[in-house]
Amino acid sequence: MMIKNKIGLLIPLLLLVACVPAGVKNEVNEERPVITVTIEPLRYFTEAIAGARFTVESMVPRGSSPETYDPTPAQLMALANSHAYLRIGHIGFEQVWMGRLAANIPDLPVFDTSRGVDFILEDGGPEPHIWTSAVNARIIADNVAKALCALDSTHVGEYLHRRDSLMNVIAHTDSLCRSLLSRSNADRTFLIYHPALSYFARDYGLRQFPIEEAGKEPTPAKLKALLDICRKEKINIIFVQPEFDQRNAELIARQTGTRIVPINPLSYEWQDVLVGVAKALAED
Repeated sequence: MMIKNKIGLLIPLLLLVACVPAGVKNEVNEERPVITVTIEPLRYFTEAIAGARFTVESMVPRGSSPETYDPTPAQLMALANSHAYLRIGHIGFEQVWMGRLAANIPDLPVFDTSRGVDFILEDGGPEPHIWTSAVNARIIADNVAKALCALDSTHVGEYLHRRDSLMNVIAHTDSLCRSLLSRSNADRTFLIYHPALSYFARDYGLRQFPIEEAGKEPTPAKLKALLDICRKEKINIIFVQPEFDQRNAELIARQTGTRIVPINPLSYEWQDVLVGVAKALAED
């Protein structure tokens, strides 16, 4: 493996974080090199392919939004010992931090696991929630495998074998979702607070209506429009994520009779999230 000594990079990194609290230790698994990823779903894909060869750490912890999260000084210090960084593509955290990290740890290999994805383009650029799609998950998994093979050519066969096993899980997930959503009573439209299911909707021919508007709380005019959409489209479900305020979703639900369904697209349990969304739409 091409494990590099990054000790000399701690000084510029300290300049970035200003100061590190006394007593903070850089806890790195001495037996396995560390790979850092941005979010928990990408940790799932990476661990599935890496097996026991690497320790995989997420920069954005459970319960935090990758649109707004800032890493802690301890995380930035620990990153200096990481073997590589795998990014999901264009999520908010990466837009803000990847340039800074690359400047302060210039020899840290960075791999973009979104390469080859057919992006949904918006005014602000590519829609970033690419992992909420079985179609995209195959591309992500293949990119992860390529990254691991580049980092550790000794165990290429292992990584490719585990990639193929993960591809089978992804195919099974896709098949379950398609079966559930093919039911005659399955909903084809839904509301969601933060538009994290754009690619899921594209995969299965669904329509997603977000409550959030350009990352901001909806205006009274937008709320009225959503109420009209719910009634016109006969929408039955509003998906809500744990890191966002639910009050507007609850207001819409009270006035339209729609059902609020909690989901967590940032969960490590990638398969459960996608199948759970499909079940909610199929069983309403």
